[in-house]
Amino acid sequence: MLKYFQNKFAMSEKGAKDLFRSIIWTIVMDLSLMIPVILSFMFLDEYMNVLLNNSNNQVNSILYYVIMSVAFFVVIFIIAYFQYDSTYTKIYEESAKRRISLAETLRKLPLAFFGKKDISDLSATIMEDATQVETLFSHAVPQIYGGIITVLIMSVLLFFYNWQLSLAVFWVVPVAALVFYLSRKFQDTMHSKLYYVKRDISDKIQEGLDSVYEIKSYNREESYSHTLSSKLDNYEKLMIKGELLTGALINLSYVLLKLGLPTVILTGAYLLSVGSVNIFTYLVFLVVTARIYNPIMDAMNNIALLIFLNVRIKRMKEMDEMPRQEGKSEFYPKNYDIKFNNVDFSYQDGVQTLKHVSFTAKQGEVTALVGPSGGGKSTVAKLSARFWDINKGVITLGGEDISLVEPETLLNNYSIVFQDVTLFNSSVMDNIRIGKRDASDEEVMKAAKLAQCDEFVKKLSHGYDTLIGENGERLSGGERQRISIARAILKDSPIILLDEATASLDTENESKIQRALSELIKNKTVLIIAHRMRTVLGADKIVVLKDGAITETGTPMELKEKDGIFSSMLKKQYQ
Repeated sequence: MLKYFQNKFAMSEKGAKDLFRSIIWTIVMDLSLMIPVILSFMFLDEYMNVLLNNSNNQVNSILYYVIMSVAFFVVIFIIAYFQYDSTYTKIYEESAKRRISLAETLRKLPLAFFGKKDISDLSATIMEDATQVETLFSHAVPQIYGGIITVLIMSVLLFFYNWQLSLAVFWVVPVAALVFYLSRKFQDTMHSKLYYVKRDISDKIQEGLDSVYEIKSYNREESYSHTLSSKLDNYEKLMIKGELLTGALINLSYVLLKLGLPTVILTGAYLLSVGSVNIFTYLVFLVVTARIYNPIMDAMNNIALLIFLNVRIKRMKEMDEMPRQEGKSEFYPKNYDIKFNNVDFSYQDGVQTLKHVSFTAKQGEVTALVGPSGGGKSTVAKLSARFWDINKGVITLGGEDISLVEPETLLNNYSIVFQDVTLFNSSVMDNIRIGKRDASDEEVMKAAKLAQCDEFVKKLSHGYDTLIGENGERLSGGERQRISIARAILKDSPIILLDEATASLDTENESKIQRALSELIKNKTVLIIAHRMRTVLGADKIVVLKDGAITETGTPMELKEKDGIFSSMLKKQYQ
């Protein structure tokens, strides 16, 4: 049973045990709620006997039942406490673990995964889907199993009490269940379709928010609104269709269940007329029939919700089963040479991005990656830090295969500056301190000065304590780039990756930062990508990439004299 819960609902072992306990307590709670009804019938039965026998013991009888009622009230209260704790508190704890597990999965995925994956899809799975699962598990799943098992127990007891009337009560249950079961496939298909249509709408809205400047600049508001409205209309139609058909099938099951009451009335009247049952038994079954179908209908409602839940659980399972990057957490390389040895890599099957790439970026040297756009330069830089795992060959750092090192441990040795800078809605000081969380204010400001940030930061309203807005929206592109460089300077790692790090800077600031970087990169392994040839002319080695393969390797002077790609790029830029 526990294994079934773990596989069915993507739960931890403890979560499956807690769910099992919550089902048991729900069953006990449902059965305990029958006690007041049983006590009432026992009291009526005894009271009627007292009246018929002209006895004077009715006061003691009433007092007895009052005491029993108070005692059972206390028992029900205690049961309700444990049922609430197991059904809500424990399930909320499991929900927290589920979110942490998903976050841990994302933490161990290749970093480049997030470059091609829709982030809104991932965040929706962690937040929205996890919330839906949490709500349904606390309000529906234990109640489904508890309701079904409670009805089974009650049906067995009633069959022992009177099988004819019990048969009249329960013949409708398998018929209604069959109708509901036949509708399940349709519900599952419809919920799955609605889920992905809704996710597509969320993506479209996110796209509009991210591209609002482009949409307005090119007068695409009407086109964007039309596309979004079409998606919303389609979602509305699917919702109406799904609700109508699903509602019709579920309500048909309810109607079939309600046929049980007239069946009991007719059957009970016949048995009463022939003397097979007494009036008290007849009344008992009438009252039971009025209540017994409610948990069955609740179970059907909750099963419908569970079908709705299946899509979300499946999505979570897919995310949790994504291949993770693992490795050793202790890593002390003898040096910081990065070596590519016959490396092949593909982002997708059938399209090879890198072919037989081999070169060494030595410690204490600047290795520049140049070549036409789309040649694989950024891919090489990312692979050197294990953003992806390669298909063939080996990449080593200090002679050790980086695929055997845990990515977070490996990245402790890297300072990375990419062309696309990500900043947070926090102060300048906090944004730079990301490079070294325990850095003092003096260390942060020193790194900022080296990265030529100090001049523009002092002009801000609160200096280094100024909030810079979402992704640094209050700063220019060059200012954002310099903060990113300041982070790398502050981290002061033995390996530095610079991917178009000075692309957003003017010539004057680029020259200043080049001087700052020249101090930073002493005795370090530096891998730099740049399209401005003047940026790479001071490199110790140049690796030219075209169509995913290395075409030239050598010093700037050696390649300048050759009539190759580097020489051609150099001449074009000078022209």
